[in-house]
Amino acid sequence: MSISIRLLKESELMQANYIFRVAFGKFVKHPIPENYGSDLNYMNRWYNNPEAAFAAEIDGQIVGVNIATNWGSFGLFGPLIVHPDFWEQGIGKKLIEPAIACFESWNIKQAGFCTFANSPKHLCLYQKFGFYPRFLIAFTSKQPQPYQQALQRIKYSQLSNLEQMESLQSCYELTDTIYDNLDVRSEITTVNSKNLGDTILLWGNDTLLGFAICHCGENTEAGKDTCYVKFAAVRPGKETEQWFEQLLRECEKFAMEQKLSRLICGMSTERDRAYKKILALGFKIDRLAVAMHKPNQPAYNRSDVFVIDDWR
Repeated sequence: MSISIRLLKESELMQANYIFRVAFGKFVKHPIPENYGSDLNYMNRWYNNPEAAFAAEIDGQIVGVNIATNWGSFGLFGPLIVHPDFWEQGIGKKLIEPAIACFESWNIKQAGFCTFANSPKHLCLYQKFGFYPRFLIAFTSKQPQPYQQALQRIKYSQLSNLEQMESLQSCYELTDTIYDNLDVRSEITTVNSKNLGDTILLWGNDTLLGFAICHCGENTEAGKDTCYVKFAAVRPGKETEQWFEQLLRECEKFAMEQKLSRLICGMSTERDRAYKKILALGFKIDRLAVAMHKPNQPAYNRSDVFVIDDWR
C-alpha cells in the first residue's frame, strides 16, 4: 500500500467532510457513523490557507485529511481524520508531519489543539511529536436569553471596507496584548467572505474592548440551530471581567437575532477566572477534551486572560 501526502483541493472538500463524519462517528460509536455531525462543516478551514490543508491518498482515493491553522505566533491543526477502513496504517502520523513543517515555516512560538481526554491512543500519538497534555477543555452551551444592551456593539459585516480594515487592526492589537503576535484576523475574514456567521465588536470610548467570532447554523462549525463562539477575546484591564460578561451577553443577543436556539463556546480550565464566569452565566458542560501543547507551556492560557476558544 503506497500512501502519498499532498495538498487538499477545494473540489475535494465534500469528500473530506464525509470522511470526517465517518471517522468521528465510528470513534464515538454513533449508530450510523456517516450521519454523525451531518450539520457541521470543518472543511471551511481550507479557505484560511489552502497551502496548509493536506490529504492522504491511496490508489487515487482520499483516505485522510489534516488542516493546519496559522494564528500568528500560535499554530493549530485539525481536524485530523482518517477513514476507519485505513486505521492503524500510520496515516495519521504522516498527516501530522506536514502540519509540523508548516508551524516551523511560520516561526510560531506555540502549537496546540484538543483531543479526546479518554483516549490513550491519541495521547501517545501526539506525544511522539512533542505535544503534552495539560488542562481540560470544557465544551459548554446554553439557551440564549434577552438582556439590556449597555455598550456599543457592531457587527463586522455591517462595516465599510475601510472600517473593516481598521477593525481588523484593532482586533490584532487587542490579541497582541494578550499574547505576543496572536493573530486571528484570517478567522474573521473567512467567516465574513464565506457567510459562516459574523464577528461581534464591542466598543467603549472609541476603544475595542472585545470581539467574538461566531459561526451560525448548518454547514459551519456551529451546526443546526446553533451559534458557536469560535474565538473571543477581551482587552486586559481592571474591567476585563465585566467586559467579558458583556461580550457573552452580546453573543446571546446575536444568536437570538439569528433565530438560533443554542449558544456554545469552549474554554480551557487553565483560564480559571473566565471558566468560572461562563459557568456563572448559566453555561453547562456538555463534554470535556484535553488541551495538547507544544512546548509544554501555557501560551495565553493564564488566569488573567479572558479568551474563548477550544482548539477543536
